[in-house]
Amino acid sequence: MLKRPIIIDTDPGIDDAVAIAIALYSEELDVKLITTVAGNVGVDKVTNNALKLLKYFKKEVPVAMGAAAPLIRTPQDASNVHGVSGMEGFDFEEPTNDLLLDENAVNAMYKVIKDSATPITLVPIGPLTNIALLLKIYPEVKNNIQDIVLMGGSASRGNMGVMSEFNIHVDPEAAKIVFDSGLPIVMAGLDVGWKALVLPEDSAQLENMNDVGKMIHSLFKRYRGGSMKTGLKMYDSCAIAYLLKPEMFETTDTHVDIELNGSMTAGTTIVDLKGYLGKPNNAKVCLDIDQQLFRQWLLDSLRKCN
Repeated sequence: MLKRPIIIDTDPGIDDAVAIAIALYSEELDVKLITTVAGNVGVDKVTNNALKLLKYFKKEVPVAMGAAAPLIRTPQDASNVHGVSGMEGFDFEEPTNDLLLDENAVNAMYKVIKDSATPITLVPIGPLTNIALLLKIYPEVKNNIQDIVLMGGSASRGNMGVMSEFNIHVDPEAAKIVFDSGLPIVMAGLDVGWKALVLPEDSAQLENMNDVGKMIHSLFKRYRGGSMKTGLKMYDSCAIAYLLKPEMFETTDTHVDIELNGSMTAGTTIVDLKGYLGKPNNAKVCLDIDQQLFRQWLLDSLRKCN
């Protein structure tokens, strides 16, 4: 079977760790490169976290460090959700830098995309800073990008601002560049992330499943994206779920714009479900998810992480 080549752009992050695990062990995906971006915590920490995960998984995928700050705005993080290191809760071995490329994320992405015989899917599950820089500096890469499947945004309320989701909120200018790029985009945002839950009975299965399950269960004890009692939100895994099992999502094709100037709404994804803006569709937006199917898919996927 021909695997789908992808680049994961990430800021690990506990829910990022779950998404990365599933992607790396999938028989349908070929992770060509992992790039890192400041988001959940600073770029040095998230890069170290990506290397820790690869060492733990015994996977050899090149890693390139990306943007340390948003294009324009002051950096913000989510250490209150993921802990000071970004992956609190498990005692990882310190990684070597053998997989860390000397070049930055943008140049590394450019080379992988340019040299790929098959168009690449970009999977950003953090702020969109690196992707925006790539599209601005090397616009010719659009010719060999199949699509962008991202975790970010919301068609309803926010989790960082009243109306804005974290990944878009911290670098709305970058998001604007990406959504205006003309590339096919799938947006898996808060509307599905809030429903993509790991329930207590699922967490209990993870602990005794395998080494990866045990590690994730340990991280979950420190994750503040929900709770172990009521359910933990697997935001980033929704992007991987869409790649592997799109039928579990309800989607709509519509126009998405990014609010840049609102004093209380900067970073809001304006999802024009009623066509008020009169602009062409530029994204496929996930509005709902089959919760039972997602839970089963997540456990089945993590069971394969051996």
